[in-house]
Amino acid sequence: MALYNQTVDFLSESWANQRTQLPLLAVTGASFTLGLLLRSLFKGDKHKEAILVSPRSTVLPPLSEAENRKLPLPNDVLPGARDVASPYGSIRVYEWGREDGPKVLLVHGITTPCIALGGVAHALVDRGCRVMLFDLFGRGYSDCPSDLPQDERLFATEIMLALTSSPISWTGAGSGKFCLVGYSLGGGIAAAFASFFPQLLSSLVLLAPAGLVRASQISLQSRLLYSGGLMPETLLGYLVGRRLRAGPLLAPKKNKNEKLSAADALTEELPSQSAAEVQVLSREYPHINIMSAVAWQVNNHAGFVHAFMSSMRHGPILGQRQWSTWARLGEYLSAQNSTVSDEKSEKGLPSDKVHILCGNTDAIINKDELVTDATAVLGGNAVFKFYEAGHEFPSTRYDEVATYIAKLL
Repeated sequence: MALYNQTVDFLSESWANQRTQLPLLAVTGASFTLGLLLRSLFKGDKHKEAILVSPRSTVLPPLSEAENRKLPLPNDVLPGARDVASPYGSIRVYEWGREDGPKVLLVHGITTPCIALGGVAHALVDRGCRVMLFDLFGRGYSDCPSDLPQDERLFATEIMLALTSSPISWTGAGSGKFCLVGYSLGGGIAAAFASFFPQLLSSLVLLAPAGLVRASQISLQSRLLYSGGLMPETLLGYLVGRRLRAGPLLAPKKNKNEKLSAADALTEELPSQSAAEVQVLSREYPHINIMSAVAWQVNNHAGFVHAFMSSMRHGPILGQRQWSTWARLGEYLSAQNSTVSDEKSEKGLPSDKVHILCGNTDAIINKDELVTDATAVLGGNAVFKFYEAGHEFPSTRYDEVATYIAKLL
């Protein structure tokens, strides 16, 4: 979200700057006119390029094994990689660990591919778990369907596609259900999924989750871009893409009150430089870090800009859109409180609680607001754990996070 807000700042400053205002207006007008013409000419060709392919199709084919190993995001960056064909494009899934161990599905955030949760996944496997991660549409090595909004419906479908691609049962009778872990945007995705499919879950853990972000935190410019129509989508996509590629991608500033400059392309999911130097997200490639992987993704994934913008507009982020979803989950958990113990496990989420972990210095997810709102909407059915860290803590405090999750299994 921080990265998006700075893109908005950049666009706003471009409007305000007299040296760029007239060219932007001219380009906007020309793009709008051209857009109307092209739309009328190609109205019936809507789905021709509906799938924006990942670097799996555009970068990997000519590479040797040695060249792959030098990539900021190697093809086999995590164990158990597979590509799942679907009507929405190919989905990259990673799955490994004991087949008879407790199952944990991890869902990453808006900017990073799933390697951001690689440290947590490895630590859980060390504790005897079976883990599954996948790249959300438009990130990492997953394609991006450009004709569908990136909302909880699309993400729930992606989760189901990943689960059903497994060689072992994650949802059937005798599967033992699975623990769902969501980080940032993935937290909002996980909460929405759990509200509809609690019977599939053994537990729910949310790491610095989106989903209850207050509208008061969103700037007027961001709200205009959320609603769309401010300028032609092609122009907006070009400007956002240029901002995302401006780099270098840097770790967030520590002063919450300091205004983030349009000169910085920051993201709160990125660790500080010192933290990045000690994190081990891939044991096969211990040198891999999130900053390099994201920068490579921005420049090499044809669908990333679209996925980023669509997730900000339609994804499970704002509380005013997601309150009823979280309330539905809270009502289910309250009902579980009055269920006899033998039936709780069969019905799902037997602990009656949502476990919410966040950083004390998170500049994106306000800890006090999250505690207040999550407690209220979930009917008190929430447990909180805090770390002396920022929004990036799952990629820097992964062993502690894995220890907490393992105790729930």
